Amino acid sequence: MIILASGSPRRRELIKKITTDFTVIPADVDESIIHVPACDLPGELSKLKAYDVFQKYPNDKVLACDTVVIIDGEVLGKPHTKEKAFEMLKKLSGRKHVVISGYTLISKEKEITRTVRTYVYFNKLSDDLINKYIETGSPMDKAGAYGIQDKEFDLVNHIEGSFDNVIGLPTEDLKAHWF
Repeated sequence: MIILASGSPRRRELIKKITTDFTVIPADVDESIIHVPACDLPGELSKLKAYDVFQKYPNDKVLACDTVVIIDGEVLGKPHTKEKAFEMLKKLSGRKHVVISGYTLISKEKEITRTVRTYVYFNKLSDDLINKYIETGSPMDKAGAYGIQDKEFDLVNHIEGSFDNVIGLPTEDLKAHWF
């Protein structure tokens, strides 16, 4: 069995593409203690989370993941206000950014930490579309203030890379390197 060290409902759904033999035990870590360049942040945070859970369950396999949205060298986290969500979506509008997920898998036999990049090209978004999207509440718990899976809003023009990675768990890379 695998322990998914994440409370994300999206990661719970994505891991089902790989295995149904898992349980969820979210990590409890202070993410602010990691000070590395933005592109290294997801891998380092995934290690921190994986070790937090693995130390409590050393006989199990633990999977932890962290995902960041980066534009112009700035990490766009989860917005805490509607105004911040609007600001983030306006910044992404009509532009390319990168989504990087880092994952760590630990067991007694093996440890692997990898990062996966996906380039996302946003459509030009009107203020009206941004406001309607924010009113759904969907942006508030997502890095970069958007969910690529929110199909009813025409946010993304196209991507280069893994769709699942943008949602929050690079399933293809996981399958290739662990399962």
